[in-house]
Amino acid sequence: MNRLNLVTLGVRDIVKSINFYKEGLGFDVKIYGDSEEPDVVFFNNNGSKISLYPIDLLAKDIYKQNPPSLENKAFSGVTLAYNAKSKQEVDEIFILAKKAEATIVKLPEKVEWGGYSGYFQDPDGHLWEVAYGDMWEFDEQDMLIIK
Repeated sequence: MNRLNLVTLGVRDIVKSINFYKEGLGFDVKIYGDSEEPDVVFFNNNGSKISLYPIDLLAKDIYKQNPPSLENKAFSGVTLAYNAKSKQEVDEIFILAKKAEATIVKLPEKVEWGGYSGYFQDPDGHLWEVAYGDMWEFDEQDMLIIK
């Protein structure tokens, strides 16, 4: 198991989340099911894929008889990351996020590891880091190369 194929985000309002990611941030999405109340949404991005799925159904999918509680909205310990190729690209992504009404958690700034990074939250509180490091290299699919 040396790859991650899909990250599923449990969302409370799938239509609002589609608008946030598609219209607000410019993701290419594939919607399955009724357009008024989609079953699932997949992002057509390079590398690992992202999907949106109703959070109550995701909880039941994990364990139908005793699904995880949806009461606690505390930090789950999970963040998603977009690795940019320049500081300018980080700033451009934050402009899109602000226009999409993301909650800005930390504006991009120089960080202790030598890069440039900030965080925002989507409508369901999923944290996204947008970061740049001048030491990073990318493959032909724009995926970060780990050496």
